[in-house]
Amino acid sequence: MITTLRTLLMGLILLAGLMQTTPSHAHKPSDSYLSFDLQQGSNEFALRWDIALRDLDFALDLDTDQSGDLTWGEVQAAEARATEFALSLLTVKANNEEGAACTLSPQKPAQLDQHSDGTYLVLWLNGQCEGTPRKGLMTEYRLFFDLDPTHRGLAQWTVEGKPSGSVLLRPEAKTALLSFEEQSLYDTTLDYIKEGVWHIWIGIDHILFLLALLLPAVLVRYRDHWRGVEALPVAVKDIVKVVTAFTVAHSITLSLAALEVVQLPSKWVESTIALSVVLVALNNLRGSVHARRWVIAFAFGLLHGFGFASVLADLGLPTQLLTVALLSFNVGVELGQLAIVLLVMPVAYALRNTRFYRIGILQGGSIVVAIIAAIWTYERITGTVVLGL
Repeated sequence: MITTLRTLLMGLILLAGLMQTTPSHAHKPSDSYLSFDLQQGSNEFALRWDIALRDLDFALDLDTDQSGDLTWGEVQAAEARATEFALSLLTVKANNEEGAACTLSPQKPAQLDQHSDGTYLVLWLNGQCEGTPRKGLMTEYRLFFDLDPTHRGLAQWTVEGKPSGSVLLRPEAKTALLSFEEQSLYDTTLDYIKEGVWHIWIGIDHILFLLALLLPAVLVRYRDHWRGVEALPVAVKDIVKVVTAFTVAHSITLSLAALEVVQLPSKWVESTIALSVVLVALNNLRGSVHARRWVIAFAFGLLHGFGFASVLADLGLPTQLLTVALLSFNVGVELGQLAIVLLVMPVAYALRNTRFYRIGILQGGSIVVAIIAAIWTYERITGTVVLGL
């Protein structure tokens, strides 16, 4: 009994440690959105910049009364400070021989807008360059990178009112050319594949859901107990069924939602995704549904597809390359999933006959996952923050 408890405790500590290794988010990463309106032959441009209030509050402590809720008065009082802070971390230059920096200044008072993950401060800016840009604008983005390495700037731009391109700005890719020429098929494909991979890797709720489904694949139920499968092909067959079912399901709803055929409330979708993690994790304790876990993967995969779609909607699909962007994002998600499977499952197979795996990792880990996902469900239903993951 003591050995069993010790093994269970080791599994709980291991899983908790793994979850705290890097900054993570239950679903939506930290983003800001930059929308440039460019005109060829002009040294001026317009910029709308949406920045999450929660990120600004973390960086600048906007909640002066420490109530936990930002009021419109607190936001207004901090508008100048927030604008100055943001502009100090964004550099825009004309893409010409001089390469002189463009001056950014507020065009009108800031406003608030709602995104799928909360309230954003909207800055309306006017840019003026020394000299006329020839090929476009060069931008260097550094907002929040020192506070959150997973933060991204999602820049889109139009030329003469026509959508021309989009780019993801990260710590390892801070600069980008906003070209007057329409973005190529290759660039769009590569950008959205990268975004799909990135999203699945930092979407810890999707990862835990997938892992909770896959960890039992190297085991079978025998007389109400878990034991390791006898041969690798048995585990591989189960893994393929689960991953395929999840992939097909979320691809269906991702496409339907991205094309605006079916729309569901974001709060309902996110809450149900968290609940799906709870249910799958609890199933691992008794193995009530084992051989047909692919059915669970398909059913809940439909919900996860709507979650992927909310991220894709915030990214903005280029109308001229809509199908390419949608397919590329989905390919990226599948590649991200495949990397997780290839990383975890060989280790799981090697450890399948150990008590550490059966009790510590599968059962102990499933308890931890169920508790965390239950807190997520509460957070998403009530709008409160408990874990902050």
